[in-house]
Amino acid sequence: MLLNNSIFTDLILLDEINRYGKIKSIKKDDVIMSPGDNVYFLPIVIHGVFRIIRQNKEGKEIFLYHLYENQTCAITVNCCLEHKKSSIKAIAEKDTEVLLIPGSMVDVWFRYAEWRNYINGTFSKQFLELIEVIDLIAFSNMDRLVLHYLQERAKAANVNIINITHQEIADEFHTHREAISRLLRTMEQKNLVKLGRNTIELSVSYGTYVPE
Repeated sequence: MLLNNSIFTDLILLDEINRYGKIKSIKKDDVIMSPGDNVYFLPIVIHGVFRIIRQNKEGKEIFLYHLYENQTCAITVNCCLEHKKSSIKAIAEKDTEVLLIPGSMVDVWFRYAEWRNYINGTFSKQFLELIEVIDLIAFSNMDRLVLHYLQERAKAANVNIINITHQEIADEFHTHREAISRLLRTMEQKNLVKLGRNTIELSVSYGTYVPE
């Protein structure tokens, strides 16, 4: 059995998943998909976490969402259905195991109600997450956006102290390290984070933002 049947109970669908799917192990920080890649498969996370990033032609990046156990990527689903190249980067937050579904089967399996519900649920959940990101970009200050990013990274790793450098954060937001360092010091003064040597400890719970 390739996939935890807590997702699907249809025995015919499970048989096809086991017939066509392949398991692949991804090391921490490895990239499984990059912008411009041909999309030959749809990844479903078995164990671990992926960070999904949008990257433009100039190399500017923005964090979109994480994929956890039993989840897949709505943007990649769309690429499979529309036969488009990838527009995202998928990075393993930790050692991760994925089930690779051939892209050609994504549409074929819509004949199964459980598969349709799974894909529709994926679109619905990640659409709401993207709306949250858009709101943060459009209506929030940079400190809220950075705090949201740090909270998501901490949640994905199930930790409260993140091993990350100011330069890594700056690269994610395509800005200067000095600007991120100043921002983090300001956030520390607000008791939102505690800075260490290549570590950041969150002082606020997930979903809590910078006070006005």
